[in-house]
Amino acid sequence: MYNIIIYFYLLGVAIASLFNEKVRKMWRGERDAFRVLREKTDPNARYVWVHAASLGEFEQGRPLIEQIRREHPEYKILLTFFSPSGYEVRKNYEGADIICYLPLDTITNARRFLRIIRPEIAFFIKYEFWYNYLHILKHRGVPVYSVSSIFREGQVFFRWYGRQYGRVLKCFTHFYVQNEKSRQLLAGIGLTNVTITGDTRFDRVLQIKEAAKQLPIVESFCQQPTGKGQSPKVFVAGSSWPPDEEIFIRYFNAHPEWKLIIAPHVIGEDHLKQITSLLKGRKVVRYTEAEKGVGVADADVLIIDCFGLLSSIYHYGHVTYVGGGFGVGIHNVLEAAVWNVPVVIGPNNKKFQEAQDLLAVGGSFEISTYEDFGQLMDRFQNNPQFLAEAGEKAGDFVKGKAGASQMILSDVAF
Repeated sequence: MYNIIIYFYLLGVAIASLFNEKVRKMWRGERDAFRVLREKTDPNARYVWVHAASLGEFEQGRPLIEQIRREHPEYKILLTFFSPSGYEVRKNYEGADIICYLPLDTITNARRFLRIIRPEIAFFIKYEFWYNYLHILKHRGVPVYSVSSIFREGQVFFRWYGRQYGRVLKCFTHFYVQNEKSRQLLAGIGLTNVTITGDTRFDRVLQIKEAAKQLPIVESFCQQPTGKGQSPKVFVAGSSWPPDEEIFIRYFNAHPEWKLIIAPHVIGEDHLKQITSLLKGRKVVRYTEAEKGVGVADADVLIIDCFGLLSSIYHYGHVTYVGGGFGVGIHNVLEAAVWNVPVVIGPNNKKFQEAQDLLAVGGSFEISTYEDFGQLMDRFQNNPQFLAEAGEKAGDFVKGKAGASQMILSDVAF
């Protein structure tokens, strides 16, 4: 049944590629993967294969890749992606020797792929459970590790109708899971080759913090007094969507003692104009305008209309907001929390373990309405000790969860 579904999926992707640019990139990339492997594979080398579906999973796997690179230079690294959002961004990543798409999981593709690369060890990051690849790897005696995986009761593996497909989990040599609940679910279907290591993303955000950029434009914006002559407090909103912006912009229109940095998730002219239209009585400057010489010192709002700066910009905030919680689901709260600042999020956060844990320790705060947000911000404004303690809890939470990559590699037999 699985293979029939895969072939129907393959047909669907081929048709969709005629109309959708993202699908077309994936379709072409998967077909081109075998050429890349033939050209770049060294038949005398020993390979570690790391597979990440997309950019988020890559960021989870990156600390592992870089530690393998440092500690086991006898291996070369193959990095594969399923989604263009991962491959197109990281196709020139210097930490891997070969980077390509993973061809779709047909029996023929899996056999051909593994015949070329012949990996000695494989790491699948978080949610990747490709039936044919995993069964052939097991048949060949290749150890396969699931890294930073997290399991929930509703997943197909734990349903009566998913038992046959659930056999794919028996192909893993070991699971390095994020939490106790995952361990219990796996134990319930007879899998005890499980270790709770937490999430390797904590290691990654600490790396990102160490490599943070100095941003003179942002520094100039943050250092100038507000219209009331006070030293400003700065609110940084990252990966925001329109429902997020409608809430927090309304508050800051009425509170000129705060400066506001907005790094929207979608950087398009229509969205940027929509944000600007919501800002009443505030001087607004775009980051790219400031790069061209427009001053930011007397601006009230700085809109980040380019990519690659957000993780460094969080450093300048007294309070941060991570968007997505009123729609698609919240984005990365750890990149903000690592800077010892409290994190505000919307209600769609229940499926994000790190967000739930950060809420529990008091380093993050959930809001559902404008009234929730206003009350929280007033408390931050009027109670400096509360603000400082919340930020400290956020930073301590991230530091306390680090070390998963080292735990995993100390356990894996190279």
